[in-house]
Amino acid sequence: MTNFLVPRSDVGEFRRRYRWMALAASIAFLIILGRLFQLQALDGAAYSTIAHENIIRRMVLSTTRGVIRDANGKVLASSRPSYDVEIVPGRVMPSARPVHYRNGQPIVRDPDSWPRLAEILRLNPEERRTFDARIRAACVSDDDKSPCWHTPILVREDVPRDTVAELKQHHDELAGVDVVGVPVRFYPYKSLGAHMLGYVAEVDPEALAKVRPHGYEDLSREEQQRNNPLGYEAGDTVGATGIERAWESYLRGQRGWEKRVVDARGRYRTGPAAEDLVDPPARLDPIPGRDLRLSIDADLEQAIDKAMRPHAAGAVVVVDVRTGRLLALYSKPDFDPNDLSGGAGHARVREAFSRLYADPLRPMLDKTMSGAFQPGSTMKPFSALAALEDHVVDPDHTEKCEGYVVFGRRIFRCSHVHGSVRLREAIARSCNVYFFHLAEAVGMDRIARVAQSFGLGEKTGLGINPESPGRIPTRSWYALRYRGQFRVGFTLNMAIGEGDVTVTPLQLAMAYAAIANGGTLYQPQVVRSVETSDGAVVQEFPPRTRRQVPVPAEDLRRVTDALFDVVNDPNGTAYPARDPSLDVAGKTGTAQTGYVAKKEEEPKLSSFLSQNHAWFSSFAPAHSPEVAVTVLVEHGGSGPEVAVPVAMQIVHEYERLQAVRLGRPMSAKVPTVKAKGPGGKP
Repeated sequence: MTNFLVPRSDVGEFRRRYRWMALAASIAFLIILGRLFQLQALDGAAYSTIAHENIIRRMVLSTTRGVIRDANGKVLASSRPSYDVEIVPGRVMPSARPVHYRNGQPIVRDPDSWPRLAEILRLNPEERRTFDARIRAACVSDDDKSPCWHTPILVREDVPRDTVAELKQHHDELAGVDVVGVPVRFYPYKSLGAHMLGYVAEVDPEALAKVRPHGYEDLSREEQQRNNPLGYEAGDTVGATGIERAWESYLRGQRGWEKRVVDARGRYRTGPAAEDLVDPPARLDPIPGRDLRLSIDADLEQAIDKAMRPHAAGAVVVVDVRTGRLLALYSKPDFDPNDLSGGAGHARVREAFSRLYADPLRPMLDKTMSGAFQPGSTMKPFSALAALEDHVVDPDHTEKCEGYVVFGRRIFRCSHVHGSVRLREAIARSCNVYFFHLAEAVGMDRIARVAQSFGLGEKTGLGINPESPGRIPTRSWYALRYRGQFRVGFTLNMAIGEGDVTVTPLQLAMAYAAIANGGTLYQPQVVRSVETSDGAVVQEFPPRTRRQVPVPAEDLRRVTDALFDVVNDPNGTAYPARDPSLDVAGKTGTAQTGYVAKKEEEPKLSSFLSQNHAWFSSFAPAHSPEVAVTVLVEHGGSGPEVAVPVAMQIVHEYERLQAVRLGRPMSAKVPTVKAKGPGGKP
């Protein structure tokens, strides 16, 4: 029998193995089919979305911040186009990414576009080394979620237009380079009204953490909207101070987005084929912020700036006595908000802040409302009203002024020897001795009650910057501070605006406006209306009354007559500096600061800080008041000599502007010598 006919012993073993191999192959094939079913049927939509997102990039469209205009339509704050250069590290420098291999050979990468970009931007060697290090640090890993791909690096801010044009021209050579258009806040009048307008800044991490807490990205859209209604994100610009901060929700607007197609090198693709890849909606237009119309008069602000030019520091407030609307808020020294709003880069912002906070004159402090100062003799009208209340003091009673008065062991001095004076002459000539005797008869708490009823010693509620409440002390306040050891001298100082009495220029202006209009204390307003970009009024804010001060009209008349004499009587303290063409009433003040020089200070600075504060608070026209003007020249010296000329220039410019706008000649002033006061009596 041949070998071919004899069964081989290993055939059965092969068949057994074959069955196992067939079973393993079948199982593997089924696994592959299951995986394909999972990828295509079950997870197909998810992977399709991922693939779609790899070529579709949602670009954020910045919104335009609302414009701020003055009462006459002049633009005080707007936005200008700025262009920043950003890079995607993994695309601009492929050589910085880890090397990957295929079939044992390194995968060829695209050439770096970074050297060409550095050349166009004219980066110096130090800048190039710094950005090289940042790019390489970002690309330690190049997985899908690595900063190498998802964290752009800002290279240049606010680049010139010619550089933008060059970057656009070489766009195909600059993979991973984006020129991002960003609106930057712009203040055409620079430092004019800087404290009132404020400035914008990048949102700080603490504020951002409040609206974007941990796990924010996992929240539903409704929850995100509830936590972060204004849609803040890292790097956003927000109002930091002034109107920019207080009216942020109106000015901010709402950003939009646009879907764009990108290729493997991160370059944007356009055309019908690219548009077909974008699923609708392809774009959400941004909503611009609302515009604000202020009650402020920019021309009047410029006139104030000119009048205050000889003086180093101070504040001016101009208010319409008929409505409480503010026509001017001026604080000096000031700053240029363009330097602080980030348009010229972070380095310039840091430099500006360092310079401003090193200035001993405190240019970052809004002295119209955040600074509280002793008012000096501008306090005397309120002491007089307290004395007239319930006829505590007879206005025709005379006191003899010999230049000083002695109370206990202390001598309280007057500026001059005034002789025999009545209340009206005491206000006009600013006789301290008369008011020392008046204070002794009236008492501190009565003076405090009247002053507080006119808004002194409490915040006005304007709300655009932190307000100091000032201080109108009472007997109980002194009892707490001095443990019951109250002294009559405290009341004497209070009556003439010295000692522990402090007010803000805004408070004083509103109080004098209430004297001028017959006792109506208004809520100060700086925003007149909210408007759309085309000028349509969305919301208008009518005048708001805080209270009607309970002062008899006869008492107010006596005080306004005396304030008229301050300027128009030859013996009045403001008479030498008056403008004969103007009809003005007011009160001068010279407030001691109590400053004690420090050894380490420069002699020139110490000499300046040791000077008194110069005040003049007034209203005009005296016989038919329209505006109240309060001037503080910080460390300026004498109120009559320093503050009054500034106020006269401001009132003159106000009347000139009104005459020009209304097309009428400037009104001639009522005769001043031996003239009747606003109350009608000589």
